[in-house]
Amino acid sequence: MTLHIHKCSFDDISKLQEISVETFTETFKDQNTSESLHAYLNKAFNLIQLEKEVWNPLSQFFFIYMNDEVAGYLKVNTNEAQSEAMGDDSLEIERIYIKGKFQGHGLGKYLLNTAIETAMACDMKRVWLGVWEENEKAIAFYKKMGFIQTGAHSFYMGEEEQIDLVLTKLLN
Repeated sequence: MTLHIHKCSFDDISKLQEISVETFTETFKDQNTSESLHAYLNKAFNLIQLEKEVWNPLSQFFFIYMNDEVAGYLKVNTNEAQSEAMGDDSLEIERIYIKGKFQGHGLGKYLLNTAIETAMACDMKRVWLGVWEENEKAIAFYKKMGFIQTGAHSFYMGEEEQIDLVLTKLLN
């Protein structure tokens, strides 16, 4: 098994859109109405929106490849690109998704470590993320990786309000 990380550029937009839609749908289709899911997918992952995000110098996207196939991706934000005002010494992990067929191989941990290394290289004091309160598998993973709950915020899946737990990890 070979793994490698690739920092995304504008040339990766269509691949980014494809994996974003695929992994988000895999993760949340069974717990949400198809109307709410499609409304979110159309808003969050349309090409214009993704182009804006990739061009933002305060955001970075990374693909993880397993045996030369894109297996997942990571999006991190700093400063004003963060979805919540957490300060200039924080890095947000906005998205971390692994395709279903690649789960269970430690790729999530690999991407999480990439985010932490990115934060440390920028002298950040903490990394944080929002995770749906009903995503018990992800919450357990993050807590195992040293994150603690420090708050909660609203997340909208289409018109439907859901609650994300805000989890934070302090860096040394």
